[in-house]
Amino acid sequence: MLVLGFDGTILNVALPTMADELGADASTLQWIADSYLVVFAALMLPAGLLGDRFGRRRMLGIGLTVFLAGALVGTVATDANVVIVGRAVMGAGAALVLPLSMAVIPAIFPPEERNKAVGTMSAASALGMPLGPIIGGFLLDHFWWGSVFLINIPLIGAALIACRFLVPETNDPASPTVDALTTILSIGGLGALVYGVTEGPRYGWGSPLVLGTLAAAVVLLALLVLRSRRQERPMLDLELLRHRGFLWNSIAASLVMFTFTGLLFVLPSYFQSVLGNDAFNTGLRLIPMPLGLLTASRIAPRLVERLGRRVVIPGGLTVIAAAAFVGSRTSVEDGYGFTAGWLSVVGLGFGFAMIPAMAGALGALPRERVGTGSGLMMTLRQTAAAVGLAALGSLLAASYRDRLDTGGLSAAAAGVADDSVVSAHATAARLGDTALARSADAAYLHGMDLTLLVCGCVALLAAALVAVFLPDGHATAPATAAAPATAVAVETPDGGQ
Repeated sequence: MLVLGFDGTILNVALPTMADELGADASTLQWIADSYLVVFAALMLPAGLLGDRFGRRRMLGIGLTVFLAGALVGTVATDANVVIVGRAVMGAGAALVLPLSMAVIPAIFPPEERNKAVGTMSAASALGMPLGPIIGGFLLDHFWWGSVFLINIPLIGAALIACRFLVPETNDPASPTVDALTTILSIGGLGALVYGVTEGPRYGWGSPLVLGTLAAAVVLLALLVLRSRRQERPMLDLELLRHRGFLWNSIAASLVMFTFTGLLFVLPSYFQSVLGNDAFNTGLRLIPMPLGLLTASRIAPRLVERLGRRVVIPGGLTVIAAAAFVGSRTSVEDGYGFTAGWLSVVGLGFGFAMIPAMAGALGALPRERVGTGSGLMMTLRQTAAAVGLAALGSLLAASYRDRLDTGGLSAAAAGVADDSVVSAHATAARLGDTALARSADAAYLHGMDLTLLVCGCVALLAAALVAVFLPDGHATAPATAAAPATAVAVETPDGGQ
């Protein structure tokens, strides 16, 4: 989890540098981030099943190794398209790491300790968030941008050793097999959906390409659901969604990721291009968010014990909404202090909403179905993150282009400035056009504020839905999926049963 948390924020800090050195426009930057998320989301269903059938610890180690291979591709890449490929490979590795990290929790911890376990995992991910920008900023200021991927080597080495000696092996030999057609439908459907949303502002929402891609996404995802409903033991186990506890905890976690991913995408360019910070200082300025999350990870389990998830999760979502609404008032004249305040509040809200939601969803899973169920939960969560990044990134790009004043520029210069705020500043510096730089800052702030406003509305709507529909008390496993715990094979780290 530390590896995944580290990777997420270190890439966000590197995006402006990559835009400059690789000549990547806003759409390409979104795909560098989204290629990881799409593959991540699409492969978690088969990843959970592979862990159930062949051993969760074994597949966890394979996932870490695949993640490292993708990072090495990114390290040596000299073209944005190669970076996208490397990020996709990293997404495949992460698809094994994340759900299987969650899947081993019920095998190790009794129900009364799972909130603490999930809180500790969230804290590990949160610890990676400030380390990523700080170390990544230092690397970007002193080395080439590919060094931000190379740093994964020691982290993954430590994770592989820890998995071998500290994590017990568990599996479920009776779990359903990995279905190739289901996997193809999920990858194709999610990929088409994210592509259509990402490219909508670029080609126009009424263009044949965008409409055709979105229509293909609807058809493929509908076929995925129909195929899953007809299978006796499907990869996409929709029966788990019949249980309100699992369903609404998963929805809460997914909507939190929708807003959180958008926030992390817009801030680095604001700190670097608008406020004029280098990569290292941009990393330092992101610290209030994970510090708030770390604080919440310590408090959230106790609050759940006292107040219940039905109070704590909507409360956390409301805190996120309030912070996003405050952030949406950011202007060009505001300094870092204003942003640091609402960033720390966002981190608190994220921790109060996400940790109880994930623990509650895990509590709804029967022990022998934990790989499949956690894979479904993480698929929903990462799909929301991918769609959120695509939708909010597209909103930001469209708002920026609409407000940017390129009057007086040549068609070529205007086209470059339209790509991103980073490109606009580079063009302004080359031409000595301070008016263009000021217009780019104002245009980006307008897009960022609008994006934060949408994030706040989504979080507020999610809070209302969860408060109404999340059942009281602790989640229990759905009767249709229940089975004796003795069906699960558990092996200690030294190989004993």
